[in-house]
Amino acid sequence: MLDKSKVKLGIAPIAWTNDDMPDLGKENTFEQCVSEMALAGFTGSEIGNKYPKDVDTLKKALDLRGMQICNCWFSSFLTTRPYEETEAEFIRQADFLKAMGAKVIGVAEQGHSIQGLEKAVFDEKHVMNDEEWEKLSAGLDKLGRIAKEKGLSLTYHHHMGTVVQTEEEVDRFMKSTEPEYVSLLFDTGHFAYSGVDPLTIVKKYIHRIKHVHLKDIRPEVVKKVREEHLSFLQGVRLGTFTIPGDGCIDFEPIFKMLEEADYKGYMLVEAEQDPALANPLEYAIRARKYIAEKTGL
Repeated sequence: MLDKSKVKLGIAPIAWTNDDMPDLGKENTFEQCVSEMALAGFTGSEIGNKYPKDVDTLKKALDLRGMQICNCWFSSFLTTRPYEETEAEFIRQADFLKAMGAKVIGVAEQGHSIQGLEKAVFDEKHVMNDEEWEKLSAGLDKLGRIAKEKGLSLTYHHHMGTVVQTEEEVDRFMKSTEPEYVSLLFDTGHFAYSGVDPLTIVKKYIHRIKHVHLKDIRPEVVKKVREEHLSFLQGVRLGTFTIPGDGCIDFEPIFKMLEEADYKGYMLVEAEQDPALANPLEYAIRARKYIAEKTGL
């Protein structure tokens, strides 16, 4: 069983309202979202576009519900724009997260990303050349150094449709960045989606994992996305992702590995679906129950 004093549970607002496709959950308010998170038994949240941008306002709303911010997505453009542009925005967001009491900042490279485009996620993904790899690795090390100085850990979020999607790309990314400054945001769903057994990655990089996203996949939808050359967002609308325990991923050995490695930090349910088809509160409660059964948390 995982240690309750070391591991906390959160859930992402993307189940209530989708930042990439605002029509999904447009009727759901920030207040409803965080209230239902708390009602389902979670204490942590990442930040969505509907969240207040003012530290005091956001803190008050979360404090009332026994919630806290544990991370926020950050889009870097290290391979396509001058480094200084990404650094300036990174500092702004890192300062906000520090003020909110978070310990990590989750970075995903969006240079050359097709995750938000109508392009086939398996067929049209950009493959970096050596120069682009150098820009990405060097830039992440610099950002990670800044984060560390602020008391945060930079955790890199591998993601379908981006330049770090496959196991080979994750391996190269891990080898080319400094462990002191760059850690891994381990996402079970994105690894399984890309055709990698998430357990394999945990075994490889357990001691560089500083944040965990728990999501499951529906293999029949992934098969459809691959065979019909669909985009990442088309897959989301069709139900690629779901909560842990509702798809095909075996989470028990993953939880066991995290336990044996004395993992400390957040595990966060991030299972974007159409809230009109998958009621966010219902699925949050189901996810919380499943995690409790498997981990004791």
